Amino acid sequence: QVQLVESGGGLVQAGGSLRLSCAGSGHTFTNYAMAWFRQAPGKEREFVAAIFWSADNTYYADSVKGRFTISRDDGKNTAYLQMNSLKPEDTAVYYCAADRGPAIPTRSHSYAYWGQGTQVTVSS
Repeated sequence: QVQLVESGGGLVQAGGSLRLSCAGSGHTFTNYAMAWFRQAPGKEREFVAAIFWSADNTYYADSVKGRFTISRDDGKNTAYLQMNSLKPEDTAVYYCAADRGPAIPTRSHSYAYWGQGTQVTVSS
């Protein structure tokens, strides 16, 4: 059974940094695309970043470009999201997702597997 478990969320002041981790189990994720989405209270889930099996192939939402970096360590079956220069508007529950071949990498419906989420709160 495929499982994704996020960690690393927490409370941070604006301008600070956090590193989220997504540990996969039940399958080898070498040939999977991994992505991060987030959902703020009262808002729809939105795309943050994605990384394909080639780590050079990455996608970012415009709102996080230059501040967030997605990476992966296939030896550890883990994906990461380094978040720098955090803003209050980054406050949300962050979800990890995985799929063999997401038809549209920025769409949540393209991903078959999801974690439970980790809360990120950025105070002003």
